[in-house]
Amino acid sequence: MPNHDGEIFKSKITVYILACWILAAFGGLMFGYDIGISGGVTGMDDFLIKFFPKIHQRKLHASENNYCKYDDQMLQLFTSSLYLAALVASFFASRACSILGRKPTIMMASVFFIAGAALSASAEQKWMLILGRILFGIGVGFGNEAVPLFLTEVAPIQHRGAVNILFQLFVTIGIFIANLVNYVTSMVHPYGWRLSLGLASVPAFILFLGSLIITESPPSLVERSKETEGKAALIKIRGVDNVDAEFEQIVAACEQSRQVKQPFKKLFKKASMPPLIIAIAMQVFQQFTGINAIMFYAPVLFQTLGFKSDASLLSSVITGLVNVGSTFVSIYAVDKVGRRVLLLQACVQMLISQLSIGFILHFHLKETGSLDKVLAAIVVVLVCTYVMSFAWSWGPLGWLIPSETFPLETRTAGFAFAVSSNMVFTFLIAQAFLSMLCHMQAYIFFFFSAWILVMALFVVFLLPETKGVPIDLMVERVWKQHPVWKKFFKDGPNSYEMA
Repeated sequence: MPNHDGEIFKSKITVYILACWILAAFGGLMFGYDIGISGGVTGMDDFLIKFFPKIHQRKLHASENNYCKYDDQMLQLFTSSLYLAALVASFFASRACSILGRKPTIMMASVFFIAGAALSASAEQKWMLILGRILFGIGVGFGNEAVPLFLTEVAPIQHRGAVNILFQLFVTIGIFIANLVNYVTSMVHPYGWRLSLGLASVPAFILFLGSLIITESPPSLVERSKETEGKAALIKIRGVDNVDAEFEQIVAACEQSRQVKQPFKKLFKKASMPPLIIAIAMQVFQQFTGINAIMFYAPVLFQTLGFKSDASLLSSVITGLVNVGSTFVSIYAVDKVGRRVLLLQACVQMLISQLSIGFILHFHLKETGSLDKVLAAIVVVLVCTYVMSFAWSWGPLGWLIPSETFPLETRTAGFAFAVSSNMVFTFLIAQAFLSMLCHMQAYIFFFFSAWILVMALFVVFLLPETKGVPIDLMVERVWKQHPVWKKFFKDGPNSYEMA
């Protein structure tokens, strides 16, 4: 990677660094498994009979309203209490990342998650179920804060996009595995749902073991005044002995970051606004593509279209596969074509898919009855084209861009805002989606389509390209060169501190 003098920072990809990337990325698998599992569990009869008997009764009546059968605030709270817990936890995780380092924070994430799995799987009362979700949520808050930062900091620049996207790849694999697990456990009566929830401990346990093996990230060590260890860690992850140029850049960034005593206060200064606005917008838009609505409730959505329970779980398995496959496209393309191209291409593809789904449902799916086979198949295909474009764009880049655009002094604080805004909007959409589906019916797809237009305009005018820019030179090379954002910086070489 070129530094100021145009030299290249040398690095080799060793077995050890590959192991670090993959083990840390299990934090994503943990999160994905949870997203995928809750939608399937809430559709299982045994689970509903035990905790939500009213919904089960409603589900049994054949003439029920297609769009409203799952509209229940308590059931939505089961899914979304996790996001509220993750929201609060991400700020504690930000402090843990700064004070203890990325590695212990990743370990803490896995411990909370294992505790959540144990409690959820053995739940006898609603409160145990909700408390289990909250422990899951704390695990997700810690994992989603520490893992993307860790991956971005240990990756060599020419592969930074691809390495960070491993997190999202593992999220999609987690969703896919959860769909398969639900497909199998839905046939195990009466405790299939316990297996589904308990198996969440498997990726968490692997992450726990991983947290013992991985190295701490060099910027995190240097930031906590452990220069010697930081340099040793950098040599270890780069696989070469001469890392002086890159190490100097990290030390310089850490010197600057030490002058900032209160990163959260600094984050609201004018000069910190561009990366903060971009980070929060990326996360909010990631949710307003409507992806979680489709992923969470794919089984429910396909049941609404008239597929039977098994068939709808199977269709979610198909969407899960598409999701995993398409994320590989982004790993391949992100450091070649750049971030903006992927985002804009996806806006077009998602818009066409959402509008088509909306029109089909609006004209053909009435409140009772179901779609005919051909149209139902077309909707599944459209859901797949939609998931496909999301999986190589807003999915991974919503985590990548915020993790690479903040300077070191506000990085953990800024990223905590990104994680928490993701959780707020995931919560709002998880809590509101089933009610919105009930009241807006097919118009919900037009609601998300309108947002996709807004997102496209945002990328065109406000999102700078960050491909190939060293993470510690973002301010100089990206923000100060951008026609809109440069107004936030006063002129002069050290304008970042003064502004």
